[in-house]
Amino acid sequence: MPGPASRYPDMHARSIRDSEGFWRDAAGAIDWTSEGERTFDASQGIYGRWFPGWTTNVCHNAVDRHVDSGRGAQPAMFYDSPVAGAKRTVTYAELKDEVSLLAGVLRELGVDKGDRVVIYMPMIPEAVFAMLACARIGAVHSVVFGGFAAAELASRIEDAQPKVVLSASCGIEPSRVVHYKPLLDLALTMAKHKPDACLIFQRPQIEARLVADRDHDWAARREQARAAGTRADCVPVEATDPLYILYTSGTTGKPKGVVRDSGGYMVALRWSMEGLYDVRPGEVYWSASDIGWVVGHSYIVYAPLLAGCTTVLYEGKPVGTPDAGAFWRVIEEYRVAVLFTAPTALRAIKKEDPEGRLMGDYDRSSLRTLFLAGERADPDTVEWAKARLGVPVVDHWWQTETGWAIAGNPVGLGALPIRVGSTGVPMPGYQVDILDEGGHPVGPDRMGSIAIKLPLPPGCLPTLWRQDERFRESYLVDFPGYYKTADAGFTDANGQLFIMGRTDDIINVAGHRLSTGGMEEVLAAHADVAECAVIGIHDELKGEVPCGFVVLKAGVFRSPADIEAEIVALVRERIGPVAAFRLAITVNRLPKTRSGKILRGTMKKIADAEPWNMPATIDDPAALDEIALALGARGFAKVTAA
Repeated sequence: MPGPASRYPDMHARSIRDSEGFWRDAAGAIDWTSEGERTFDASQGIYGRWFPGWTTNVCHNAVDRHVDSGRGAQPAMFYDSPVAGAKRTVTYAELKDEVSLLAGVLRELGVDKGDRVVIYMPMIPEAVFAMLACARIGAVHSVVFGGFAAAELASRIEDAQPKVVLSASCGIEPSRVVHYKPLLDLALTMAKHKPDACLIFQRPQIEARLVADRDHDWAARREQARAAGTRADCVPVEATDPLYILYTSGTTGKPKGVVRDSGGYMVALRWSMEGLYDVRPGEVYWSASDIGWVVGHSYIVYAPLLAGCTTVLYEGKPVGTPDAGAFWRVIEEYRVAVLFTAPTALRAIKKEDPEGRLMGDYDRSSLRTLFLAGERADPDTVEWAKARLGVPVVDHWWQTETGWAIAGNPVGLGALPIRVGSTGVPMPGYQVDILDEGGHPVGPDRMGSIAIKLPLPPGCLPTLWRQDERFRESYLVDFPGYYKTADAGFTDANGQLFIMGRTDDIINVAGHRLSTGGMEEVLAAHADVAECAVIGIHDELKGEVPCGFVVLKAGVFRSPADIEAEIVALVRERIGPVAAFRLAITVNRLPKTRSGKILRGTMKKIADAEPWNMPATIDDPAALDEIALALGARGFAKVTAA
């Protein structure tokens, strides 16, 4: 139950009872060009729209207003790259200068309000400048994670139809340099849509070849703009206008473009910085993620800057750059108050330094709270971190679609007792219910589908990019009046939420949501593969990793090991290293129901050594024994049917 000092119960109750009044009050922390009469209009959009008729600019709120209020000399961003051996401090005044310059360059390249700009960049300051420059002129950015291969990039270019693509010559991993420009060039040959221009930032490690009449050198255009006095001012946009499109894996293999509107997103993020994370202007907030993911959008770039904090942009790994003390070094050097990372990072550190000896080499006294999200935080890892860091470790839960936490422990309102294994309680505006298959709420401690009562609060997606009907079908049809999260779990008697797994084919690899359906499309494209199935199996380090089962075509006499190696390489080429696809297993057949449905859920239980029951609808029970034998040959424990 809430502690005596917690303001959470009253605040959450009001956010449900008087949602318009609650969010109008929260909107007071944002600068508006004009305010509308209503905070919410249920007649607009698919389920309603927040702040209709209100106008604002996200870049003004994240950058300019801090300079205008006299905070220009405060660091806005600490860039730290152990892989490049580079560091940089960017003040709010310098951030405004860089962003207004780049926004002017985008204008010169023909980008106008409402146009899309794809950003395919590594974790460097210019990537943040790019996002804010788009917001400054009302353009819609779509950031594509630098670890994605050309086909994934092409599909996003095809869907977003950008006027300009912003990229860099390379990204840097601890063991290699990733050449971005050839991947971009290949993607542009694959996509039917062709952007008018590409702006390429040349990193010192690699100089990319520029294509005449299309590619522009970033540094040269920047200096030309500075010499000419080219700047772009903030353009007022409707609060309901899109700020960005962020693609997430779809169950069909085709990415879904999550739309984020401008006004409601700012209001929700600004509230969360104080209400959830308990950070104030001037403090250092570090989200150890990547700008290619929703966490990076929300809590590397927008939320810390909206709150007037200093954000950390870290181009490195939790281990190997140079060792498992990397995070603690960053905390000491920049006096980080709050760290937000994925459980995978902690598991990697724990594996390398189980006793936490490297922690003792650094002053971590500035750290108040560690937040975890992106995948289930296993209790062992939470307890390990809590014992060694000596600060609260808070697990919380959200999705690409929601843009900020659905549930957590609102430290800024007065922390609630932490129950290890729980992701906390619903945040303001979220009415979270556990439903049975018929869509009826179930009682405490009963498993079911997790759903959110409509309307979703500000900050959540209003729809998918140019796919309203797909939005309805994907999220709103199964449980009328609710948003379907596609996660399963339960609540306890105190309202604490427990997330137990997915209900569709999205798996969580080190905090990255990836579609097994998309991987199956790649496997099926191999010339020797007749049938395939991909499942996510438990992994101590990454949470889940994909495992592909393939049935070869009749008459194929090549070595299964050779084919499996080719399949692994094919997934790496078409989806990218981020998929962590390393295990392909050749089998004679796949277990199916009599109606032909592949029994992926049972296969996963066998792989994870969990008890399982023989499905009543199975066509041939012996097929599951064959799967168990194949897994056993690869070192997986076998569990027989209950």
